[in-house]
Amino acid sequence: MIGEGTIILRLVVILLLSGFIGWERERLDKPAGFRTHILVGVGSTMIMIVSFSMGYLYPDLLPDVGRIAAQVVSGIGFLGAGTIIREGFSVRGLTTAASLWVTAAVGLAVGVGFYLMAAFGTFLVFITLNYFNRWEKKIRTGGDDRLFCRTDGSSKVLGEIAAILDERGVMIENINIDQDKFSAETMAVFRLNIPAGVQMEEINSDLLHISGIKEIDWRS
Repeated sequence: MIGEGTIILRLVVILLLSGFIGWERERLDKPAGFRTHILVGVGSTMIMIVSFSMGYLYPDLLPDVGRIAAQVVSGIGFLGAGTIIREGFSVRGLTTAASLWVTAAVGLAVGVGFYLMAAFGTFLVFITLNYFNRWEKKIRTGGDDRLFCRTDGSSKVLGEIAAILDERGVMIENINIDQDKFSAETMAVFRLNIPAGVQMEEINSDLLHISGIKEIDWRS
């Protein structure tokens, strides 16, 4: 049976580890921040302790000590889904949802007493969230830019956009189009290869003169 001192120690450890991950999300103003990650971590640790203790308390019943803990892995997905937000052209919150899921995993590790695994796992999560995002952007975009356009849904608008980009020497590598069923507006994302020396101000001016364009946004 796990002693009370050990239980308190494990809860303090997960408080620090999950708080560390949550602090990183909080400082970037993500949907799930400091307190949410702590609650997920502490909760999953308590569930693991209870699940692990069942084997000691009721050995005659042959309890499956992994069954309760297994529900954390799937159950945390519902909480993570609440952090995923559709914002215009993009979906945000996937990384925060993943950080909640891995925080639950850290909590399960602490609950069973794998302190080294939990600590090193937290370190890897922090490194991933803080430093790998730059590499991810390079891999995903290959150094290209993205042009986000919200239009009134007219098909000729996209052709006019493509013509302006071609006239300015900008190569279109890919286009993703999504139409809103309620407003009939079209969300178009152009992945572009923009040569050095191209005057972005002139492109913006030309695009804004197209009838039917409601909003444009550039992202690297």
